[in-house]
Amino acid sequence: MTIFIYGFIASLLAGLGTGIGALPVLFFKDVSRNLLNIMLGAAAGVMLAATAFSLIVPGIESGNLLWPGYGVFVVMAGILFGAISLDLVDKWLPHEHFFKGPEGPASDIKRIWLFVFAIAIHNFPEGLAVGVGFGTGDIAAGTTLAIGIGLQNMPEGLAVALPLIGLGYSRWKAIGIATLTGLVEPVGGLLGAGAVTVFQPILPFALAYAAGAMLFVISDEIIPETHSRGKSRQATYGVMIGFIIMMALDNLFG
Repeated sequence: MTIFIYGFIASLLAGLGTGIGALPVLFFKDVSRNLLNIMLGAAAGVMLAATAFSLIVPGIESGNLLWPGYGVFVVMAGILFGAISLDLVDKWLPHEHFFKGPEGPASDIKRIWLFVFAIAIHNFPEGLAVGVGFGTGDIAAGTTLAIGIGLQNMPEGLAVALPLIGLGYSRWKAIGIATLTGLVEPVGGLLGAGAVTVFQPILPFALAYAAGAMLFVISDEIIPETHSRGKSRQATYGVMIGFIIMMALDNLFG
């Protein structure tokens, strides 16, 4: 039960990173596209490192403990299932990206809310990853993962709040909406921590599933967004910086 509670609280705090990231709109109505690209690139880098060091590697290790020599195959299957799940969600639920345009079924919902849905949909696997990370029983590793996810949520929160300001929303309302997009993460955290706590043998698959979902988001959404208006070199360095930061966090404190 303690692990379950830790997983929920950590995923909640990580989700609140979207609100923290939106706070600059109290002082600025706009941020340069280059800076936002770098920040989103760094978020992708953090997610990549978290996927590799906090999910895939522990997944293989725990899989080998349960089924010696077969851990990598369990992880391979989990990654594919995680990616396919996000692909189906993208196709079934209407949402929109500012530069890629609409995805999913046609909808009469306002465009800005479709964008908010897009962020919320893709925050779910991050909460799942934090919950599953705590489900391993390693509090330090779970905490490091939660910190990394919280850091990468910040530029996403800013990316939500800025266009809301441009559409006439008040600054605090924009921050509130950005915060709400991150509150889907504790739902994922509860499911992830609860599942692996009750059914410990699914831990390797659950770690890999979260990794696959996050890899899908990185490749299909975040990186294309940062490259859609040119200036991709800055975003690439952002990815590398984010990866290095998360790698250091994971190895120094995880």
